[in-house]
Amino acid sequence: MRLLTLSLLLLPLAIGNAQETPPQQPPAPVATNLLAVKRIYVAELTGGAGADSLRELIIAGLDGTKLFVLTDNPERADAVLKGAADDKVFTDTFDSDKSLSNRGDAGLYSGSSARYGKSGGYGGASLGERDSHHIRQRKHEAYAAVRLCNQAGDVLWSTTQESLGGKFRGASADVADKVARQLTLDLQRTRQVSLSPVPQP
Repeated sequence: MRLLTLSLLLLPLAIGNAQETPPQQPPAPVATNLLAVKRIYVAELTGGAGADSLRELIIAGLDGTKLFVLTDNPERADAVLKGAADDKVFTDTFDSDKSLSNRGDAGLYSGSSARYGKSGGYGGASLGERDSHHIRQRKHEAYAAVRLCNQAGDVLWSTTQESLGGKFRGASADVADKVARQLTLDLQRTRQVSLSPVPQP
């Protein structure tokens, strides 16, 4: 009976030990170049008040390339895009003052004594023009200095872009587009280099 009681007491311990945690999966390999990056997390950007909106525009720009999967989970990402960005508003002032002036004068006079004799003449001319302008224009200046780092913290790619605005888009949207375009170009260059044959010695 004691043996049975002891067996029943030890049974939960034996069952608990038998239920081991499943083995952990090995960590995913760390991306060593742009070609290995498939999933990107865009971290919060430092900078001024415009950094948050620029981050969202950069996410939209990268997503528009259809080259990467964008994630909100940094642990699932192959690489993290981080850096600084801002969109500053300033007033550009332009003053101009043009002036044109011309003046002329002439004169003749003659005189005589003894009973009369006078001559005369005189003339004059004047011309003047003045043009003054004071222009104040509100402008935006945006910049982004970003880098793409793998999970080990190694920088795989970086760029700095700035803009005063494009013809049909604001400064922030233009900077976000430039970042996405530059990453696309650099990825294509990396792909071409990897496909080109290595010269044999």
